[in-house]
Amino acid sequence: MRSSRWRASTLLTVCALAPAAGSAVAAPPAVVPDGTALQAALDRVTATGAVGAVAEVRQGDAVWRGSSGTSRLNGRQPAPVDGRFRAGSVTKTFTATVVLQLVGEGRLRLSDTAEQWLPGLVPAPGGDRITVRELLQHASGLPEYTDGLVDGDAPHDRFRTWTPAELVRRAVKDGDRNRPLLFPPGTDHHYSNTDYIVLGMIVEKVTGRSYRTEIDQRIIRPLGLRDTRLPGSSPFITGPHSHGYEPVEKGDGTLVPVDYTTVNMSIAGAAGEIISTTADLDHFFHTLLSGGLLRPAELREMTTDTSGNGWGLGLETATLPCGTIVGHGGGTPGYRTISFHTLDGTRQVTVDWTDWGTDADATPAALALMTTALCPSSKPVVLEADPSEPLSQVTTGPPAAPTVL
Repeated sequence: MRSSRWRASTLLTVCALAPAAGSAVAAPPAVVPDGTALQAALDRVTATGAVGAVAEVRQGDAVWRGSSGTSRLNGRQPAPVDGRFRAGSVTKTFTATVVLQLVGEGRLRLSDTAEQWLPGLVPAPGGDRITVRELLQHASGLPEYTDGLVDGDAPHDRFRTWTPAELVRRAVKDGDRNRPLLFPPGTDHHYSNTDYIVLGMIVEKVTGRSYRTEIDQRIIRPLGLRDTRLPGSSPFITGPHSHGYEPVEKGDGTLVPVDYTTVNMSIAGAAGEIISTTADLDHFFHTLLSGGLLRPAELREMTTDTSGNGWGLGLETATLPCGTIVGHGGGTPGYRTISFHTLDGTRQVTVDWTDWGTDADATPAALALMTTALCPSSKPVVLEADPSEPLSQVTTGPPAAPTVL
């Protein structure tokens, strides 16, 4: 069964001949995307485990969009190139952007504690010292609230509505006992959806409005992201979309695909509920990285990895031979997304796929497409990473057999 972290970082295919640590990387000039190569790479995603896949690649003003496979398992209708999908943990970058906007407005400080805004929320020893910065960077030590709520990415109760307070309580309480932190705040890093549920609660406390309203008013509407929404307790994806499937075990031990397109994603909240498209996500990240949503000081904070573990503030960061990339991955019931971009936003790629298979894994092929798009003139090799680590935490491994290129 798959990870419940609502992110996608299991196998990274990156460009060969990495530069020495600390050396400057000159980004190659933007070129027209090679549609033939990109379509072939996208077709490998569906050939290695995905039912359908969609992608958008931007290089400067040039845009390529493609789709592969079908919108339903064993169906004939092609996956819609403009289809909407659940983007999972890409939501975290939207939430972090609102938090950093509030910092830029002087209404919130990165050094503020959760305790200041939400007294008594984290009763464990040290819980009163967790800062906004630590929440953004997965350095709070808060346990994961999803434990026991999901199988892989499939919620046990797919139509239940969860409140943020209920989700946080699962992380900080074990019955009537306080659960300890995983580590003292700021001393380590551990990917936790709980951190972003708390950030959503802080946004509401600061503004008097829900994080959904703030994201809508500050990002979605101003940028004209017509196909992006935070559905709350609504279980439906409206408009064109592919269907997502989860493996469910029958009584005899066999796994069967169950359609999980309809599901209440309040269980993910500010950490992972967003529905979007490849075009909307590329537009959002381009605007963000080019300075259209944050002041320079907050944008530097967001895109700089001070942790040494591949985390900015709401972003994953990694250095490829063709430059530094930032973005986020996401996984929800039935859907997988990666959205990564150069720091200046001139080269971008967003891929979403609906996978099904007990042994097949389309992630390596999707990541190969990502690096083909971002490093079009470099020769790829395969690097392996622990699923719990961000994209920068990779070690050289043997080429896959066959090589996914």
